[in-house]
Amino acid sequence: MIAENEVKSGFHYFVTGWHLITQPGLRRFVVMPILLNIVLMIGLLWIFVTQIRGMIDWIMSFLPNWLDWLSSVMFVTSLAMILILFYFSFAMLSGFIAAPFNGLLAEKVEKMLTGEVLLDTNIADFIKDIPRMLAREWQKLVYSVPIYIALFLLGFMPILGQTAVPIAAFLFGAWMMAIQYCDYPFDNHKISFRTMRVKLKENRTQSLIFGSLITLCTFTPVINLVVIPVAVCGATAMWVDTYRRELYNPKQYKTTQNSTALSPEQRNAAGTDIKPSTGNDVISK
Repeated sequence: MIAENEVKSGFHYFVTGWHLITQPGLRRFVVMPILLNIVLMIGLLWIFVTQIRGMIDWIMSFLPNWLDWLSSVMFVTSLAMILILFYFSFAMLSGFIAAPFNGLLAEKVEKMLTGEVLLDTNIADFIKDIPRMLAREWQKLVYSVPIYIALFLLGFMPILGQTAVPIAAFLFGAWMMAIQYCDYPFDNHKISFRTMRVKLKENRTQSLIFGSLITLCTFTPVINLVVIPVAVCGATAMWVDTYRRELYNPKQYKTTQNSTALSPEQRNAAGTDIKPSTGNDVISK
């Protein structure tokens, strides 16, 4: 059964992400992932465009001679497969390359929304955390790739491959988008990958709506260059609103003496609206 409030909140956090990337205190942390995405996309496009004829010939070499009449169909199918390969290559590589910057962006967004500095970090601490962040990206791959392979193989089954599998593939892709970007604020708090998945499943509809909107943006030219910081900001707002009250342990962190963050009890009494330390509304449901 679809929870109406979770549908609304999924849209809400998506819109909130777009609002947050325009905040003056976050712009510099947003620019770096966007620049990395632009460089990565240009590089991948150059590789795929220069190699596309050879890749198509290689794929079509598996076609038996008696099916030569299907060559035009195979050409279109091969081109579609290459575009899909490009999409997943871009998504995977951008996740690894931008992971440290996305983690930093999530930390800054949480600070803006709560007014609390989680960690007193410097460049050395940031560099030391990079291997852990990359290992977390590897966990996502280990979790998702077997399911993607299974869906790909099921796609060759008659009827099922043309009806149920595309829907299942889109929904799983949306689920992975929610996992991908919610993982940054969860990981900042050293919450395990498994625990995060369990918590996101508790609000499955919210996660799927948010992930679906991000997925649609990743297929949209130009917007797909900006959507990663948008998704990080929206997912961090979702963490603050939905999960932080239960999972945040302030004893694990060094915090500022002048922190204006609300305690779980204070936030529960005040409602779900969150304000930055400057007093200006950032999220307003």
